[in-house]
Amino acid sequence: MVETAGLALLGFVLLIKGADFLVSGASLLARRLRVSDLVIGLTIVAFGTSAPELVVNLVASVRGNTDIAIGNILGSNIANVLLILGLATLIFPLRVTKGTVWKEIPLSLLAAALLGLMANDRLLEGRGFSEISRIDGSILLAFFVIFLYYTFGIARVPEESSVLAPAAEHRSLMASVLRILGGLAMLGLGGYWLVTAAVSLAREFGVSESLIGLTIVAVGTSAPELATSVLAAYRRNADIAVGNVVGSNIFNIFFVLGTSALITPLPITASTNADIAVTIAASFLLFLWMFVGKRHVLERWQGVVFLATYVTYIALLVVRG
Repeated sequence: MVETAGLALLGFVLLIKGADFLVSGASLLARRLRVSDLVIGLTIVAFGTSAPELVVNLVASVRGNTDIAIGNILGSNIANVLLILGLATLIFPLRVTKGTVWKEIPLSLLAAALLGLMANDRLLEGRGFSEISRIDGSILLAFFVIFLYYTFGIARVPEESSVLAPAAEHRSLMASVLRILGGLAMLGLGGYWLVTAAVSLAREFGVSESLIGLTIVAVGTSAPELATSVLAAYRRNADIAVGNVVGSNIFNIFFVLGTSALITPLPITASTNADIAVTIAASFLLFLWMFVGKRHVLERWQGVVFLATYVTYIALLVVRG
């Protein structure tokens, strides 16, 4: 028990330090290459912080632990919006760029809605069961390729980006890349250790795999996003704080879940459908908040609503479990 708790603590420390390296390195790289922080947040940062979800899902799919695989993605995406953006907004209100409002956030909503359609074979096609099949996984991966094409397309058209700090002018390109690689390595290792320890502790108390996937595993694999977005908000870098979360949600559904379904089809239950509905609702609420209060700004009171909604969802999960 003590060794497991120690492993979780070490994983958390690596996550925090890795997030620091990743945010600073990505910001320096974006400015040096004249690429917007948003693009870096949607690619390097989002993909890097989603590495724990990818590792956990690959292992779970190979082992046949489908409840953990799909619960991890749904729980992570819900935590990304409601928990992480909620906390980040409490630190500093986040002004969201026009491109994020009209392109990236709707794309994350589309990903969640598409998952909802794929998960309802019983309702839409009259089948005796519902699952995310290998064909569905291939479609999700095709959407991921489109997302990459779009992202690298906007990279050629710099959007709003913060001013380069004088000290950053003297940083070499190699130093920025090394900070990013070091941050990614620490995030991946820290996330893996934290999740391994959390699952071990949970199973000692007899918690189901579905509840583990939606709560402990999901929050554990979202810890890199949490550390990265909170730190970015503290540094007043809204593009990375928001882009990290939105990009991670898109990456989780299109790539991680798509890859998982290719390995083994993921069965969908009625309770899973309820979690998919919450995922869609969270993405829709994020889009709605862009036009409530200060336009294109996530305010602190909206962050409080996010957090209250997340606490309510977790309470309902525990009761359901």
